[in-house]
Amino acid sequence: MSVLRQSAPGTTRVCPHCRASILESASVCPACRHHLRFDPGAATRTQASFTPLRVEGTIRHPDAGEAWEYSVLITIRNEKGEEVTRQVVGVGALQPEEQRTFSLAVDVYTPSDAKALKGVLGR
Repeated sequence: MSVLRQSAPGTTRVCPHCRASILESASVCPACRHHLRFDPGAATRTQASFTPLRVEGTIRHPDAGEAWEYSVLITIRNEKGEEVTRQVVGVGALQPEEQRTFSLAVDVYTPSDAKALKGVLGR
């Protein structure tokens, strides 16, 4: 019988496949979707308990003019407004008549016995 190591909530590690910083509790990397270890209960833990924030937007370059450059920046602040982390997650350029759609989602993972929160939060 294999016992999974328990770690403090929020502890991170590096994905050996894509080098992204991920939660230590993850059995599947959310960035590259590679399986990191065999875990019979992973099917339920790899799905977020709820998603309290989801934003999507599209930028379209008009059919005339020079190329536009863009940077995708994520900033996380705590309850005091202090910056916890700031990271550029992507850069690129839009040529005339091109478009890009950007999506941001914050997925929250709760212990399996806290799945009842889904009903409380209406999700």
